[in-house]
Amino acid sequence: MSNVIPFSVPRANSQSGRIEAMIKCFATQRRFGDDVFWLKENAELLNILYSSGLTVDPADLAPYRDFYASIEKRMSFFPQYYRFLLSITQDLEALGLARGKAVPLTNWVDAQSLASAELSDLERAEAERLLQRGGIQVASGNGGLLERLHRFISHTKTFAVPNKKAAYELTHIIFYLSEYGHQDPNISADAFISLEFAGLLALLDQNVDLLSEICIAMRFAGAMPPKEWETWIGEELAEYQVSECANGAVQDHYHSYFMGNWLAALRGNPVFEGKLLARAMSFQASQKSVSPLRGLSESIFKMDAQRCAEWEKMRGRITVDLSTDAYSILELAEKSSPRFEEFFAGFARSNAVLMR
Repeated sequence: MSNVIPFSVPRANSQSGRIEAMIKCFATQRRFGDDVFWLKENAELLNILYSSGLTVDPADLAPYRDFYASIEKRMSFFPQYYRFLLSITQDLEALGLARGKAVPLTNWVDAQSLASAELSDLERAEAERLLQRGGIQVASGNGGLLERLHRFISHTKTFAVPNKKAAYELTHIIFYLSEYGHQDPNISADAFISLEFAGLLALLDQNVDLLSEICIAMRFAGAMPPKEWETWIGEELAEYQVSECANGAVQDHYHSYFMGNWLAALRGNPVFEGKLLARAMSFQASQKSVSPLRGLSESIFKMDAQRCAEWEKMRGRITVDLSTDAYSILELAEKSSPRFEEFFAGFARSNAVLMR
């Protein structure tokens, strides 16, 4: 790393300087604009900057000017990426880069019926959110879409067992329903329980990325996440290592770094702290020991008919083989939620399948 060139101290130590450094890194150094991963990373970064209310100097958005200038050409040739392209355009305009393209671009997407080609309810929800943001009136209910989304997030049993796909769908549905914190998503009491169960699993799995999203979704829905969760995320975020990487050779933990900093912004804390470099950056999380989630699951599974849904009866039997670190995480999870016993009743999966 002898050729690493750091930013000058005064600029890098200010939050505006750190935001500028992140924009430059992701807009011009890690990947390039015709790469779908470039679209994904920059759509995420800009959405974080917009939805968290961070102050962004429009001049710092200059690395996106050429991309913005050719957005019509890209949309015409890459309509399969319309959600990324529309999101980036809308956020750039909201952040102050320029004006005048988001609305006609949204109209074109609507005229081409691109949203109608979406197969999943989650993608349809994202598409509708983008269309509405661009001024398109979407039919109320849209064939039962809202009802299905609310039914899914309110099915608490789904989120008491390990299922990362379902947990990420839960958070993203709330992101879309809440317009990323700009409106009340009107979720049910059961949906809040779903978030709590999913959060307990994410903590037991030591999954910074997912737990950050769950805390963000809770805040967008008007709830305060357990302080133990947010404190743990902050401690993990402080351990991230930033190093130089070659263009196009990026295999890192940037997404969990993004999510942790997004949560920090919503909490009113500084973002993107630590050493930042003047070249393409890679973001690496600290290595974890074996998560308690795996040990708990394996122990319960091996019990077969001997397992039960009562945490107090099962606690001593399933924790005996956990490492000290894993046991500490389990204790933290138990302390963090008054619903832990209710969560465990579903996690234990003690209802036998009867074959008749």
